[in-house]
Amino acid sequence: MSLTPMEQRNELLAKKVMKNLESRHFEPYYCKTKEDALKKVLELIPEGSSVTWGGSVTVRETGIANALNEGNFNAYDRDKAQSPEESADIMRKAFSCDYYLTSANAISEDGVLVNVDGNGNRVAAICFGPKNVIVVASMKKIAKDVDSAVVRARTIAGPINQMRFMKNTACSVTGACENCKSQDSICSHVVVTRLSKPDNRIKVILVGEEFGY
Repeated sequence: MSLTPMEQRNELLAKKVMKNLESRHFEPYYCKTKEDALKKVLELIPEGSSVTWGGSVTVRETGIANALNEGNFNAYDRDKAQSPEESADIMRKAFSCDYYLTSANAISEDGVLVNVDGNGNRVAAICFGPKNVIVVASMKKIAKDVDSAVVRARTIAGPINQMRFMKNTACSVTGACENCKSQDSICSHVVVTRLSKPDNRIKVILVGEEFGY
């Protein structure tokens, strides 16, 4: 079966982005579908490993969270927490896990990850702690350059994700980033990850289908 124009574009662009990710010591993969992405995640994580994930919509929409909960893994799922205290404890467990799963708010064509975060637990885990980080991101999150990636994270991913939580921020009223200083802001931290250190600690799975925000 021939590829659609979008599929052709995604595969070609993914090759470029993966080459640039490799030059920055990331371990990249391209998966055409969510099923392929789920299969790749399960290939990367040995059974018995300790795993957890952040609030990523992508990790849930692709079935990854369910598969890790149901598989032979020591999974810490904050969605199952019975209290805010238990949820916070699970967040802290991430730093000693074998694998941490997340998405990215944006990735530049030259292979730089850009993420915004409210509490900072997600970006902190990306930066340090878990032995391995697996980033699963739709090709729609690719931006031309780092500046464009920051704009995408702040003005597209930020307001849409804020709608999930319905906190007291300007973007939940206007739908646009107003550069607020609210305590409810999910843009407290803007983190640019330009290298994976050590080599291949951060694996990036680009997905041809659209997921997340």
